[in-house]
Amino acid sequence: MTVPLLRVEQLTPEAFSPYGWVLGKRLSASAEDPLFQSESLSMWCEHLFDAGTANETEILWASFGDKSDLVQQLEVRRLTQEAMVPLTGSLIQIVAFSQATRIPEMSSLRAFEIPVGMGTCIRPWCWHATRTLSGPTTAFMLSRRSTSFDLIVHLHTGAPLSESASIPICTHRLVTSTPLNQGSDGTLRNDATNQTSSVAKETAAYLVS
Repeated sequence: MTVPLLRVEQLTPEAFSPYGWVLGKRLSASAEDPLFQSESLSMWCEHLFDAGTANETEILWASFGDKSDLVQQLEVRRLTQEAMVPLTGSLIQIVAFSQATRIPEMSSLRAFEIPVGMGTCIRPWCWHATRTLSGPTTAFMLSRRSTSFDLIVHLHTGAPLSESASIPICTHRLVTSTPLNQGSDGTLRNDATNQTSSVAKETAAYLVS
């Protein structure tokens, strides 16, 4: 079975704008927000983070280790923005915005490489997944405290999610300048199977829930 290829793109504010904001942009001398610039120190406002509720913003330290080139599932945060800044290596973020029914708009599916020194902040209801290029990669994250707690409880116990959701998608294969696990063709190897029927069933279940 052949699968669609998803090419990893360079991260730019213009390309990423449907999904959120790019962090680590070049300092602009015409910036409207307060800034200070000198040879010894430069600082400026990059983004005003919105967790959806006051006093809920939480700093997370995360380690990502998934090197698979197959994208078969996406997750979403219902209430909050979520920022991610890789610290020890580049990360790949796969994103798609939502349809009116809140399922992923698959025609919007894209993948971006986030290099060290840059980051992203995705909007609520931006479906996403994360991959690493070179083994476990540490990242600084901002999220909503109740959303993080909800997700951690789910990961420990399997309890239903209330502030996040996940959904299977038809398999796509990432294509990068630095190969993950892909071969030279677009055929599925033994690490993936035809998920079409299960995706349809689980999507229907998600819409009912």
